[in-house]
Amino acid sequence: MNNTAEHPAALIVAHDPMCSWCWAFARTLQSIEDALPAGISTTLLLGGLAADSDQPMPADMQSHLSGVWRQIEQHVPGTKFNHDFWTDCSPRRSTWPACRAMIAALAQKSGADRQMSKAIQQAYYLNARNPSDDETLISLAEDLGLDTKQFAADLHSDETKAEHHRQRQICQQLGIQGYPSMVLVTETEDGKAAHRVALDHNSADVTLNHLSELLKAECSEDSRCLSRN
Repeated sequence: MNNTAEHPAALIVAHDPMCSWCWAFARTLQSIEDALPAGISTTLLLGGLAADSDQPMPADMQSHLSGVWRQIEQHVPGTKFNHDFWTDCSPRRSTWPACRAMIAALAQKSGADRQMSKAIQQAYYLNARNPSDDETLISLAEDLGLDTKQFAADLHSDETKAEHHRQRQICQQLGIQGYPSMVLVTETEDGKAAHRVALDHNSADVTLNHLSELLKAECSEDSRCLSRN
């Protein structure tokens, strides 16, 4: 791709920190971000696979998700999971707390949302800890050097819940139904345009090549861009 984008654009990455396919995509996403043109910014957008719940995860769902982990290990080489999670923890189908943890972390420090996402993924997938539990999330916040008292308060605050709701609504408006998903948002003469972006868990080039095609197509239709060529 070119070193600069023809006009302002944002690559939206919709995810959930407790989405196993997002964990499998982490290395490829980093490669994509490292190769993005200077004019494209990346924005994380939190969806949310499962609302708050205190109920134990049904045995059939545990079996299904455990199978997904093994499927990912086969199809995305190098992705690792600690399968002890299913015996050492008491799983719940509840990912929204982990999503809110990213928002609460960002409220304290720029970039802390990404740090929290990585910490949650490593705790969950490598260390068999349960990010559905507040104590796990607060412990991770402490590890990141955040104010744990403030973090604990923000984790369930109305403001944090409202922000998560806002981000979920954007996901719905963009037609995002699964994670990870990527959308390129560009500014055109007629306003903003959104384009779904192809991704491959094993290849950054699939996304980078598609982005290049989308940007070229946008430029060919934008007189502002053409006037600069």
